[in-house]
Amino acid sequence: MVGANNIGPALADPVAAPASAGEAVQRLIDLSRQSEQLNQQALNAQADLDTKVAAAKDADSKAAAAATTLDAARSEIRRYQPVIDRAANSALLGSRTNRLTSLLVSSSPQQLLDQMSIVDLVGTRTNDQLSQYQKVSSAASAAEAAARTAADVARAASAQADAVRTDLESKRAALQGSMAGVIAAWGQLSANDRSALAGSMFPPGFDKDSLLRGLVPGSGTSALAAGLTRIGAPYVWGAVGPEQFDCSGLVQWAFHQVGKNVPRTSQQQAGYGTPVDQKDLQPGDVVFFYSDISHVGIYAGNGLMLHASTFGVPVQVAPMGSSPFHSARRF
Repeated sequence: MVGANNIGPALADPVAAPASAGEAVQRLIDLSRQSEQLNQQALNAQADLDTKVAAAKDADSKAAAAATTLDAARSEIRRYQPVIDRAANSALLGSRTNRLTSLLVSSSPQQLLDQMSIVDLVGTRTNDQLSQYQKVSSAASAAEAAARTAADVARAASAQADAVRTDLESKRAALQGSMAGVIAAWGQLSANDRSALAGSMFPPGFDKDSLLRGLVPGSGTSALAAGLTRIGAPYVWGAVGPEQFDCSGLVQWAFHQVGKNVPRTSQQQAGYGTPVDQKDLQPGDVVFFYSDISHVGIYAGNGLMLHASTFGVPVQVAPMGSSPFHSARRF
C-alpha cells in the first residue's frame, strides 16, 4: 500500500516530442499508470479525511457533553454548599446541639424526648446532606477529568484531520499535474495510435451470453453483468459513473447495482469480501493488480477482466495478463 506521504514516481516530460509512434504510446501508458496511482492515493486520502472529520465531530460532541455534565455537577455542589458551610461553622464554634445539652435544658421527661427527637432528625438530615455532598463532589471530580480527556481527544482528532487535509491537497495537486501530462502526451498521438491504444471492446471469441447464463441475482456474476452494460464508457480520474469511470469507481458502481455497498478505492476494496486464490477465480470475482493495489477489475472468465483501464481507453473486457496480479476477492 502506498504510504500517506508518497505521491508517486517522478513524471516523464510530456512536452518533448517522442522519437517514434511507439515511444509516444509508451509515454502515454507510463504517464497514465502514474496518474492512476495518484488517483487512488487521492481517493484514499479523501476517505481517510472523511473518517478523521467524523471522528473529530464525535470527539467534539463528547467534549461538549462532558462539559455539560461538569456544569451540572458543579451546580449540585453549589446547592449543597450552604448546608456544608453551616455544619462546618457549627462544628468550629462548638455550638452543635447534642443529647447532653438536651438533657441539661429539659424541664420534663416529655420535653427531653421531644428535644432528643429533633436532635436526631437534624443529625440525620445533616449526615444525609454530607453524604450527598460527597457524592456530588466525587461526580464533579470525575466529570472534570472526563471533560479534560474529551477536550484533549477532540483537539487531537481535529489536528489529525487537518494533517490529512493537507496531505489530500498535496495529492490532488500532484494528480492534476500528472493528468495534464497524460493529456499532453495523448495530444501527441496520431489518430491511428489512439485507435490502437483504445483497442476493441471485447477480445475475439468473447461470449457474453454464455458467461452470464444462469447468473444469480445479487452475485458477483450479476455485478459483472451490470458492469458489462458500461462497455465503451470513457475512463475519467475520480469518476464513479454511470457515464464515466475510473477503475475502482466501475467496480463500486457495478456492485451497487446488485445491492452491495462496496468501498470506493481499490485498496479498500481489497479488504472487502473474502479472499480467493487466483486458480479458483470465477466470473464476478474482483481482481487486484500491482504491489500498491492501484488497479482493480472484475473477472470475466478465461483470464479476462472487465475494467476501466486508463485515459483514452474506454471500459472494456481485456486480458488480465497485461498487469501484475496482486490478489482477488469474492464480494
